[in-house]
Amino acid sequence: MPLPAAFLLEQSIQIAWDYLERTGEIDEPETASRFLSDTIAIMMRHGQTNRLLLSNRAITAYQRFRQTKVIEHLPEQASR
Repeated sequence: MPLPAAFLLEQSIQIAWDYLERTGEIDEPETASRFLSDTIAIMMRHGQTNRLLLSNRAITAYQRFRQTKVIEHLPEQASR
C-alpha cells in the first residue's frame, strides 16, 4: 500500500535532515529545510515514491547547492 503523500514527504525530509545534521552539513537550518522540502516535493510531483531515493537525491542536491554557495563566496584571489 502506498504511503500518503504528506507522510512520504515528511519521512523523506527527516531522513535527509538526520543525515545532513549528523555530518555537520546544515549551516543554515531554514535554508536547508526549505531546500529539502522543495526538492523532494518536485521529485514526488514527477512520480517518485521511494523515500530512500527521494532522501538520497535530496541530500546530493543539497550538498551540491551548498558547495556552489561556498565557491561563490570565495575571495577573488582564492578562485584564481
